[in-house]
Amino acid sequence: MGALSGLRIVEVAGIGPGPFTAMMLADMGADVIRVDRSAQVRGGDPALPPGDSLNRGRRSIGLDLKSPDGVETLLRLCEQADGLIEGFRPGVAERLGFGPDVVLARNPKLVFGRMTGWGQEGPYALTAGHDINYIALAGVLDTFRRDGGQPTPPINMVGDFGGGGMLLAYGMVCAILSAKLGGEGQVVDAAMVDGSATLMSMIWAFKGMGIWDSEAPGTNLLDTGTHFYDTYECADGRWVSIGSIEPQFYAELLKYTGLEGEDLPSQMDKSQWGALKERLGAIFKTKTRDEWSEIMEGTDVCFAPVLSMDEATRHPHNVERGTFLTLNGIVQPAPAPRFSVTPGEVQRPPAHAGQHTDEILEDWLGLDSDSIAELRSTGAVA
Repeated sequence: MGALSGLRIVEVAGIGPGPFTAMMLADMGADVIRVDRSAQVRGGDPALPPGDSLNRGRRSIGLDLKSPDGVETLLRLCEQADGLIEGFRPGVAERLGFGPDVVLARNPKLVFGRMTGWGQEGPYALTAGHDINYIALAGVLDTFRRDGGQPTPPINMVGDFGGGGMLLAYGMVCAILSAKLGGEGQVVDAAMVDGSATLMSMIWAFKGMGIWDSEAPGTNLLDTGTHFYDTYECADGRWVSIGSIEPQFYAELLKYTGLEGEDLPSQMDKSQWGALKERLGAIFKTKTRDEWSEIMEGTDVCFAPVLSMDEATRHPHNVERGTFLTLNGIVQPAPAPRFSVTPGEVQRPPAHAGQHTDEILEDWLGLDSDSIAELRSTGAVA
């Protein structure tokens, strides 16, 4: 039984960070049902297994949220739930008839989780955007660059998933815990711009301490400014990562690269970082990535080979820990973090849209076959 076993969550189908939140909660044992819209139910080939692993772990019900009966069915599901996840632009859920005021009036203990890029208010709130825009406005994207280089987004991990989906999962568990401990239901406004800024807390601390130059990205301790925290190309065109920050780890780096004993500048002499980076770059190009792995793996250099996605699934460390799993022939990350007593697990493979409509109506609402047939006849459910 997962740590969240017994919780019931309604997820109104969306893309990216919302499904990621639902996946995380389902991986930890919550009973999450995904509300897919009728048009989605009618599409796709039911003979083919769904491929989007973000949708794993939950059942799907098809509802027409433009139908009063469909919205009423959603509200009845919310009466039985601990939380609701939606990722529309501000005001859309209200216009469809299931805004927070309506839902919380039906279930005062429910946690209404809202996933947006800009948040529920502010000058940008009603405008479109994507991860790259949210992390740009949060002051995050500007830090992802080498000295003098172009800002480069780290795909969409920081805004969509770290500052978005994971933040909402955390917020919902906090709010549900509050409600279970005698509090009331509430709205969780998870904005990716806020979450991205929060992920930068340590860098803001460094800036406050005067040890981070925000006007010179790519010249600092953790942004590839140093020679001892960077990636290096090897003889075979592959790469290794080095993170030898602490003096004892830096000493190991010098030892295994053959620089030990040389009269080198101080590790923290910023004026020499460029020259030392060139020196290390030339050394790493003398051997292949796998040769450096043989030399440095198992040491305290703070080293790891830079692996492709496919290579990562085969690395002995990840294999031993079960970091990845295969479900329906699709390789994907396993549930995380690990629990000693209530481990998470994938409860079921991704569902086709509307695959469990009747089952959910019977299980959550106690409807009989005639009642379900009536809803189906009106087009409320699909």
